[in-house]
Amino acid sequence: MERKWSIFWHVGLLVLTLMENSYASLSPTGINYEVVALTEIKKALHDPYNVMENWDVTSVDPCSWRMVTCSSDGYVSSLGLPSQSLSGTLSPGIGNLTKLQSVLLQNNAIYGPIPDVVGNLEKLQTLDLSSNKFDGEIPPSFGDLKNLNYLRLNNNSLTGSIPQSLSYIGGLALVDVSFNNLSGPLPKTSARAFKVDGNPLICGQSSGNNCSVVYPEPLSFPPGSLGDQREGSKSHHVAVAFGASFGASFLVIIVIGLVLWWRYRHNQQIFFDVNEQYDPEVCLGHLKRYAFKELRTATDHFNSKNILGSGGFGVVYKGRLNNGTVVAVKRLKDYNAVGGEIQFQTEVELISLAVHRNLLRLWGFCSTESERLLVYPYMPNGSVAARLKGAWCHLSDSFCTISGT
Repeated sequence: MERKWSIFWHVGLLVLTLMENSYASLSPTGINYEVVALTEIKKALHDPYNVMENWDVTSVDPCSWRMVTCSSDGYVSSLGLPSQSLSGTLSPGIGNLTKLQSVLLQNNAIYGPIPDVVGNLEKLQTLDLSSNKFDGEIPPSFGDLKNLNYLRLNNNSLTGSIPQSLSYIGGLALVDVSFNNLSGPLPKTSARAFKVDGNPLICGQSSGNNCSVVYPEPLSFPPGSLGDQREGSKSHHVAVAFGASFGASFLVIIVIGLVLWWRYRHNQQIFFDVNEQYDPEVCLGHLKRYAFKELRTATDHFNSKNILGSGGFGVVYKGRLNNGTVVAVKRLKDYNAVGGEIQFQTEVELISLAVHRNLLRLWGFCSTESERLLVYPYMPNGSVAARLKGAWCHLSDSFCTISGT
């Protein structure tokens, strides 16, 4: 009897541990508000290519859904659906995803007003709604996004004035509201770059009126801070000498910066349009671009003996690179499916953003006219199902015997 209770206790502990993160946002009645919010977003959008197909309202854990990334505590932290040909409206339900840090919906055809509740997402750092069909005014509630760093609303049909409340956000690096129908005075924000070109009521109709980037105003000193007129006359020569010295130093810094920039641009290659024979080790951030012949050799010409598994998206092969590193190479099917090269680029970008201790980190990729491959580190510990089976058997030898596994 004691052995049976011990088995039940261990099994219960295992189940609670596995379910802890999944139920992080459950209410006392068992409703996951984040699942409800994501389902409302899905209903309000038209999804012609079913990229949100696995968004199931009956699920209790949205962290496995496509285009959704969760934090380590089980809350939705990123919603990324760029370049998916989506239309429809953006549901106010997005305001219930209170842990969101990134929203990427650019390059779609979403229309209607931007929900005011977006201003309630206190942890939001990146908001990109560019190249859509949003109209109406920019919600003044955006001023409450104290953690916002990047705001892109360009290439829409927004009207009205730019909210002065944006000046309350101290950490803004970029605000891009170009190519809308905005008007009125510009807020004095801390953003390093503030793009407003393409707004006729702000910049005028003439293409010669250059207001492409508005930078913060320079600091000004109050009257009298430089002393009286006599001291000002003496300090004039000092100021000239200091200005000349500072100008020379600044010129040197500019030259060094241009050299470093040129070397960076020279070493950085285009993401997908690189000649394979030119440089097979092109990098994008932490991602490496592999040559197809290198991966073909590593997998022994994709020998069936090296197959680790297969699924709806392709076949995974075990391979050994020239430097002896063992990798897992996923050879994707339907490389010319809807979206083509742009879709593959988006997938790679999104996969590379998914960082979690329980997820394999993407190492690199290969893209040719006829092949799309992803390279992951090789994990020799078997599948998740095998590991869970082993855990059950470890807890109860009798259970494994009875179930015949």
